[in-house]
Amino acid sequence: MNTKTRCAWCEKDDLYRDYHDTEWGNPVYDDATLFEFLVLETFQAGLSWYTILKKRENFRKAFDQFDYTKVALYGEDKVATLLQDAGIIRNSLKIKGTISNAIAFIKVQEEFGSFSTYIWNFTGGKPIDNQCKTLRDIPSTTPLSDAISKDLKKRGFKFVGSTVVYAHMQATGMVNDHVEGCWRRGM
Repeated sequence: MNTKTRCAWCEKDDLYRDYHDTEWGNPVYDDATLFEFLVLETFQAGLSWYTILKKRENFRKAFDQFDYTKVALYGEDKVATLLQDAGIIRNSLKIKGTISNAIAFIKVQEEFGSFSTYIWNFTGGKPIDNQCKTLRDIPSTTPLSDAISKDLKKRGFKFVGSTVVYAHMQATGMVNDHVEGCWRRGM
């Protein structure tokens, strides 16, 4: 029997619990993983994270294991193929946005040495601890996510509104939003 106390949002089932326990909020400095979460978060816009998690392996297969150098080269034939893939979210704007984001991602790498260096500069290179007591204390956006969103859009990224950016910050550990009492809180 699992007796760990967790953030209430993840108690739905094992998929959510495993994601919470092993990934959500872990600081990510690897560009490949940062790109994966960027793709997943942009596809989540307007949908539930649970839907995306259930389709995650399909997304990995469809988008060449999130290899941004390959995704940046996708043409209309690949877009057409992806639009036929029932295993992912078949939204042409999000698919084309992912290609644009891969191109912009590479440009950021060229300018900053890595996407990680660029994105973590916004937090001084370490996670921000929001010290949330309950789920109600967790914001969906912050002035920082607003600023990152604005900068990403300026650099040509698509589907990176402040809510998407904040979710990306949570997923990649730029912010610690584990609530008080959660066993992951101090990790």
